[in-house]
Amino acid sequence: MTAEPGLAAGAACAVRGGCIACGGVAGPLTVLGVAGSDARCRDGEGREELVATELVGPVAPGDRVLVHARVAIARLGEDG
Repeated sequence: MTAEPGLAAGAACAVRGGCIACGGVAGPLTVLGVAGSDARCRDGEGREELVATELVGPVAPGDRVLVHARVAIARLGEDG
C-alpha cells in the first residue's frame, strides 16, 4: 500500500477521497451497531467507520454523534 499524498510512508489511512472521521474536522455520524466501547457508524454519504465512544458514554443504534479522528466527541440532538 502506498501512502496518501501528504501522509508519511506507512501511514494507516489509505481511503481515497478523504477519511470521514479524521479529515481535520468533526462530522455527524449515525450509530449502526455497538461492540463494547466502539460503534459502527455511517455518514450521510453512506461511508462507515468504527468509532470509539468512551467520551460520550453508551450509545445505541440510531443515535447521532459528532466524530473527530474516529472518536465520538459529543452526542447530537434530533436536529443535529
